[in-house]
Amino acid sequence: MTLKVYNVLSRSKEEFIPLTPGVVKMYACGITVSGDAHIGHAYQSVVFDVITRYLQYLGYAVKYVRNYTDVDDKIIANAARAGADPIAFAEKYMAQTDTEMDALGNARPTIMARATMCIDDIINFVQKLIDSGHAYVSPYGDVYFKLDSFAEYGKLSHIQVDKNDTGVRKDTEPGKQNDLDFALWKSAKPGEIAWKSPWGMGRPGWHIECSAMNMKYLGDQIDIHGGGRDLVFPHHENEIAQTESVTGKQFAKYWIHCGLVKVNGQKMSKSLGNGILLKDVLAKFDADTIRFALLRNTYSADIDITDSLLPESRKHIYKMYSACATVMARDFADADVAKTDAKITEIVGEFERAMNDNFNTLEVIAAAFGWFNFINTELAKKSTAYDLKRIAGKIVELFSVLNILQKNPVDYVNDIKENVLAKSGLTVGDIKKSIDERLIAKQNKDWATADRVRADLLAHGIVLKDTPNGTTWDIDL
Repeated sequence: MTLKVYNVLSRSKEEFIPLTPGVVKMYACGITVSGDAHIGHAYQSVVFDVITRYLQYLGYAVKYVRNYTDVDDKIIANAARAGADPIAFAEKYMAQTDTEMDALGNARPTIMARATMCIDDIINFVQKLIDSGHAYVSPYGDVYFKLDSFAEYGKLSHIQVDKNDTGVRKDTEPGKQNDLDFALWKSAKPGEIAWKSPWGMGRPGWHIECSAMNMKYLGDQIDIHGGGRDLVFPHHENEIAQTESVTGKQFAKYWIHCGLVKVNGQKMSKSLGNGILLKDVLAKFDADTIRFALLRNTYSADIDITDSLLPESRKHIYKMYSACATVMARDFADADVAKTDAKITEIVGEFERAMNDNFNTLEVIAAAFGWFNFINTELAKKSTAYDLKRIAGKIVELFSVLNILQKNPVDYVNDIKENVLAKSGLTVGDIKKSIDERLIAKQNKDWATADRVRADLLAHGIVLKDTPNGTTWDIDL
């Protein structure tokens, strides 16, 4: 089986063949730290975290660069409103975002790049564009990229720039030769943070920073460039124009973009007041639950964060951990090795077929429901021919690519149970007494009392399970 990825550049799935055998260079556009990280930032970050993990699973050495935009108009404006220095303001939110992404279970990228740490690289890149005739300095000290100097502009987004009206008008940006030219370097306004350049005091435009950081950390060409779908135009289109105008080479071989976030069917936006901050989600749900919810989706599709998505995901995660915890407590010494091996081979095949099909985590999770149904069905039997401990262990190993189910299952289940019991006001002793009371009622054929005991416990989030070995209890999330 070979990995195939959907390349936005070609609008087709292609076999993944890196520029250098065994090595993958990947860059994903990160966050502009003008405030708190939201669930959309989490979605994009989780997607590229899983892509990195699967490439490593396949044996590739991955150099993954992710950036922070730590200076731009929004940061400057929000810092001014907060009465803070813009660099200190950005530092605060970068540190906070790092902590939240860690809590979400994302591995740190190989390099976390920052625009303000690459000012000299950006200035040198802009100068190369000026020297090659692809950029010009305005009378006001701004530097613009000459859009008509790059004949292939629009090849990623398929937008015909001569027909669209998205360009900035000359009366709002004096000194531009063409409405569609975009800023590489912005001259400083009074009181703004600025750096010295050959064209006067100023700061980088948004698009140039990623081109410069790509070249600084990964070289002229990379295997994968990605981000949210909203970056295809103009950000990534402009990156291609800038970089390929300097190098004369194809910038990125594969372009991967994840979908956007909706909340209960509506686009998430400040104007609608339906934004979901990552810190608020982390306060209510654990990382396994959040990752499960975000990855139960094809990454290129928009994801709808409904009111039920995270609570339902928590139920599924709990059931999977519960199955693993039960398996750990059982002995399967008499299991059939050949049957067990065959089942493991089947599971690995399903996992790899899904992930090799454009990192299809939706299919992986759908298959996992079947894997755990199999385990629970076998557990319900008096005996099984399978070593369920080995099978569950292989599932957990595969799920390390999603960074889900990596906690100790007994501890996870007990923690959830303790939280539910604390809220209900019940103890384990109380539940055992209720089970005994129900057993006596059933022996006396007092079905009304037996049903009442079950209903009373269920009202407190406790569900009873009658098994051949007696009655056990669990929680109902």
